[in-house]
Amino acid sequence: MQIALERILSNLAEVLEIEGYNVVFLDDSNINNVDAIIVGSADDLLNAQNRGTDVPVINAAGRTFNEIIIELECM
Repeated sequence: MQIALERILSNLAEVLEIEGYNVVFLDDSNINNVDAIIVGSADDLLNAQNRGTDVPVINAAGRTFNEIIIELECM
């Protein structure tokens, strides 16, 4: 599974890669080639949803690494 991650969440990239996810950083060129997007705030969540993508967007604000991994596993 390929995950797009905001650069501000780069500390999460290593955890996701250890769990077997392929991580790319979020930019407009790769948004259509990912299975999920992880953002750092509610504002970023709205911005990601407004980009016209159909992939799930996860707001990482206030969540632990484990909570994010569990949500990804439920997709």
